[in-house]
Amino acid sequence: MKAVRIHQFGGPEVLTYETIADPEPRKDQVLVRVRACALNHLDIWVRQGLPGVNLPHILGSDIAGEIAEVGEYIGDLKVGQRVLLAPMTFCNRCAKCVAGLHNQCRQFSVLGNGVDGGNCELIAVPAVNVIPIPDTLDFNEAASVPLVFVTAWHMLTGRAAIRPGQTVLVLGANSGVGIAAIQIAKMFHARVITTAGDERKMQRALELGADHVINHYRQKISQEVRTITKGEGVDIVIEHVGPATWQESVRSLKAGGTLVTCGATTGPKVELDLRFLFSRQLALLGSYMGTMGELNEVLQHVFAGRLKPVIDHVFPLQEIRSAHEYLEKSEMFGKVVLKV
Repeated sequence: MKAVRIHQFGGPEVLTYETIADPEPRKDQVLVRVRACALNHLDIWVRQGLPGVNLPHILGSDIAGEIAEVGEYIGDLKVGQRVLLAPMTFCNRCAKCVAGLHNQCRQFSVLGNGVDGGNCELIAVPAVNVIPIPDTLDFNEAASVPLVFVTAWHMLTGRAAIRPGQTVLVLGANSGVGIAAIQIAKMFHARVITTAGDERKMQRALELGADHVINHYRQKISQEVRTITKGEGVDIVIEHVGPATWQESVRSLKAGGTLVTCGATTGPKVELDLRFLFSRQLALLGSYMGTMGELNEVLQHVFAGRLKPVIDHVFPLQEIRSAHEYLEKSEMFGKVVLKV
């Protein structure tokens, strides 16, 4: 099969389009013919070098395609079914997995990170990862959903326990998590404030359902939030940027507010004034993807059309270097997808 692998860490130039042997699925696995694989910033970080990645390695966490072969131990899936893949891997037998807390499993990882991913024509995965999709969702759309929508769903419902009528600040409206979080918060009838870097992205955010958009390059986020909320602040901040926005995110919270973070795009180190934390009784929560239950829950809203993936650009698999370069510029609004 054709695949893109990295044999060393570095820039987009290390991505190699080549021919490798087809995977041989076990009797408890499903072989999926990949039709689309969406990019995430995780692809960039793995390509640049993360601990635990064995080379050569295939990137790609968000995968959609057709079932090509079904292991003999599997009776509920059929060849030819259109599917997407849950982007996470876990042992499925420890106490956390049995309790449905898959993202707390000690063996939890992500396709394209701890194991090979979907930048290829065929991938073999456990049956638990395979989720049939409706005909109303094309492969590019299906591949744009799993990682970012389960991440945003877990942040808002599993961690922050969003309630109707709250005010939510979503950092980075153009990101995959931002796009998902705006829609999910609006589905809960929340007031949504978000940020973007130019007029085009600000307009797209409003079209997506945001009530207010702040230009994070020209305006001070916390000051604008205070103006919009008449000095009160927001109930929830969805944060995934890191040092570049951290102080503004914390200052945007109302007393008793909750900040949920799932990433560190601009770096891992932030400063925190503990006096501000305890005196205003703030909650700072970490969030890491989500569980299989949460993925299936949010997918029901996607399949019903209540939540919609947004695609910015589609590249052929063999143009993956251009796709990575495009993603690194952060000029997109929505997902960048590889068509296989």
